[in-house]
Amino acid sequence: MTDHSDRASATPTPTGLFKQGFSTVFISTFITIFLAEIGDKTQLATLLISAESQAPFVVFIGAALALMTTSLMGVLLGQWLAKMVSQRQLQVMVASLLLVIAILLLGDVVEGV
Repeated sequence: MTDHSDRASATPTPTGLFKQGFSTVFISTFITIFLAEIGDKTQLATLLISAESQAPFVVFIGAALALMTTSLMGVLLGQWLAKMVSQRQLQVMVASLLLVIAILLLGDVVEGV
């Protein structure tokens, strides 16, 4: 009889959101991305292309594949970054980037007034 306790203890424990379970991570991701995409430029571009082309199914397939590809790129980049920097450093970098973008957008608004 083989003792499997050594192998079980060597198995890495899940970290981050995955500790909460697949469904929690999936639902959280779906809702976040869904809400972020409503009314954004990608959705508006898809709407216009669909109206102009009169081929909504083809536009849907193209848009879905494009969004899946960009999402895959984000996931792979996120995995790579998680190995290179700590979660805290990554949060600071992303927050800083978003702050810079917000300042630039605010500057555009002020110039336009």
